[in-house]
Amino acid sequence: MRSIKKIVTLVIALLIFLAAGNATDLQQEKNVREVMEKVVSDLYKTTSQSDLLKLDVQKVISLFSKEELRILSSTHWTFEVNVPVVVSAMVSNEKKSLPFWIADEGFRKTSMTMKNKKTTYEVWQKSFEAGKIGLGINGFEDGLALHYFVSVAPQRKGDPVKITNFFPENQQVSILQNGASTYNDWDELVLEEVPAEMVGQQLLSTTRGRSAESHLVGAFRSTPYPSSQIPDQIILTWSGDPSNSMDIQWRTKPKTDASSLKYREKGSSQVFSVTAEKMVMEDRMLMNDRFTNHFTAKLKNLKPGIWYEYQIALQKDWSAAQCFQTADEDDSFSFLWFGDTHFSPQFGDILKKSWAAHPDAAFFSIVGDLVSDGLNRNQWDALYEYSKETASRIPFMSVPGNHDNRAGLGAKMFCDLFSYPMNGPDGVPKEQTYAFTYKNALFLMIDATSPIEAQTAWIEKQLAETKAKWKIAMFHFPPYNWEEPYLDIQKAWVPLFDKYHADMVFGGHLHYYMRSKPMKGGKVVASYQDGTAYLISVGIPNGDHHMTDEPYAEIRDGAGHIFQYVKIVGNTLTSVSVNYQGKLIDSFSLTK
Repeated sequence: MRSIKKIVTLVIALLIFLAAGNATDLQQEKNVREVMEKVVSDLYKTTSQSDLLKLDVQKVISLFSKEELRILSSTHWTFEVNVPVVVSAMVSNEKKSLPFWIADEGFRKTSMTMKNKKTTYEVWQKSFEAGKIGLGINGFEDGLALHYFVSVAPQRKGDPVKITNFFPENQQVSILQNGASTYNDWDELVLEEVPAEMVGQQLLSTTRGRSAESHLVGAFRSTPYPSSQIPDQIILTWSGDPSNSMDIQWRTKPKTDASSLKYREKGSSQVFSVTAEKMVMEDRMLMNDRFTNHFTAKLKNLKPGIWYEYQIALQKDWSAAQCFQTADEDDSFSFLWFGDTHFSPQFGDILKKSWAAHPDAAFFSIVGDLVSDGLNRNQWDALYEYSKETASRIPFMSVPGNHDNRAGLGAKMFCDLFSYPMNGPDGVPKEQTYAFTYKNALFLMIDATSPIEAQTAWIEKQLAETKAKWKIAMFHFPPYNWEEPYLDIQKAWVPLFDKYHADMVFGGHLHYYMRSKPMKGGKVVASYQDGTAYLISVGIPNGDHHMTDEPYAEIRDGAGHIFQYVKIVGNTLTSVSVNYQGKLIDSFSLTK
């Protein structure tokens, strides 16, 4: 589930959560944000954690003044019309409570409904005169429930309706009809059984995750791994050349000065130091650890093929120092990669097992869905806890999946937590799509949850200009799979993998293992020397799929809990896939 239409979802996310940009443009949304911010801050001062978990809709409504309720009722979604209109709000019948304002503001429930494969929508309508129209929040429950959407029709038949001055900006307007998409972040979810009298109206789509803006009932969380004065969540990444640089990240609780890092060649008496960049991260609904300091130190001008020791801030004993090695000049190397992990402790188990079996791995990667809800930092805390022994010694290079880039609100937390190359295409947030070259291999790390068309030219440029012998792409949505073939990716990116002969393409999302036969032009060819190997995997256990046939599949396994170890020596690449029990699932080699 991902949008390939526009980057509007990310604009909405920034408007809601960052309040960045021009103050005049953001004045309406800042009002809603400020109201919610004040109430949440007051709740933390006056309410115990146990009582925060017991909030219901009526209790929440009582927290706001009349003026604050007016803001929440009328400034969440605004636009202007040039003629008198009827506005229809389609509200999911699965919502526990209606938006508190909808009846009070004069909307009336009709007998009409429409549906998609997930839910049925009740149609609420109100007549408006020409001018500004303001609609309210989705409610205080179900932060990631399906947000209501809107259609607009003239009161007088034949009046040409012009809708302008949208907030949020970049509103997508289409035609209400069967097959129409209502959510910017899920364009495959389309309408069915649209009432005949409503077909042809102007449809204003939205983003499901906008309901998180006002989510209070059942929204408060805690992390089992809160920050402290002691630096933790230490991970390595690259944003530069792996042969002469390393990025090191860590966190502490606020007001802890832990921004310095010391490093040296292993065993040397010459010590270098660097001051890390500090960023304050916030998860507003995290009761026991709302704010943390996140640090990033970028080590540059290192020597190739050298082991380095490093210490963070309060550490003083070099015997406790952690180590990493820069890439050497030998083209041989290996790495580990995983499919979906969803912050599971079972992923932590197989990561430890794979690292113990292959301590020569230069880095490890996850091809999306690192967590299940990318807006919830407690899930990232768990992922870091389960991977800390490995991630503090070899770089952790990954791409976001649909669960990391959650419900149209963007992947900001993913970007905040990882320091990756800033060399991605325009139209995609930096660090979500990027490329790096390790020795003689190009790695295209692609955010398939962002617009396909915005990345196509960039992908071709990387493939056309690289001098690397091996070409490997990683992204979450696999173009070939039994359940949901991504025809847009097959159309836009696969021809580039064919043209420049990408060796391997790694994906996840479907929670099973599959290796394709050699593929080129959408067909099976005789050899991997002529075609590309497409692999899908999953890093956690999985139940039975009852999979349909895939004539292009060389091997499949539905049980999951698998890791992949890839080793390159000279002209030969070998890939093995092993499950948690140590069973060899697959093994094959490519030769140049």
